Amino acid sequence: MLVPAEGDPLPPAGTVVRGAVENERRTALMRTHSGLHLLCGVVFRDYGCLVTGGNMEPLSARMDFDLREVPPGFKQAVEDACNAEVDADRRIDVRTLPRAEAFEIPDIIRTATNLVPPEVRDVRIVDIVGLDTQADGGTHVGSTKQIGRITVAKVENKGRGFRRLRIKISD
Repeated sequence: MLVPAEGDPLPPAGTVVRGAVENERRTALMRTHSGLHLLCGVVFRDYGCLVTGGNMEPLSARMDFDLREVPPGFKQAVEDACNAEVDADRRIDVRTLPRAEAFEIPDIIRTATNLVPPEVRDVRIVDIVGLDTQADGGTHVGSTKQIGRITVAKVENKGRGFRRLRIKISD
């Protein structure tokens, strides 16, 4: 996305422009996105819950899960499990597979609804080795250690068995 300097007009369509990546923001978003995958992997592994929604900003995010009842100690247990996975320094690999091959991987879709359009022939796979393998198109860090500490800031009831987990990422 082109963000012009304050007071500068947008160039006309078709104009050649030169840009630069805001590396600090991009890295924060990569850490956050990878942190959401780690959170998803932990909640799926430990509670069997699918994702129903999510959103992120640099170093803070939310993920919604289909979780009928919140067990005692859930918030702390999820935070502890996430940080154990950060400490495990798991590799995060990215590859592309033909659609048929990708959909042979068990639980490759961790959302309640498959969001991969039928016309997509090659599916990008993000694998937190030993924890979470999903179809995904976002940017990621190279290992769970690079995510940083995860704090589960809040667990909210979103009605009819849906729970929202708000997380913060720190160094």
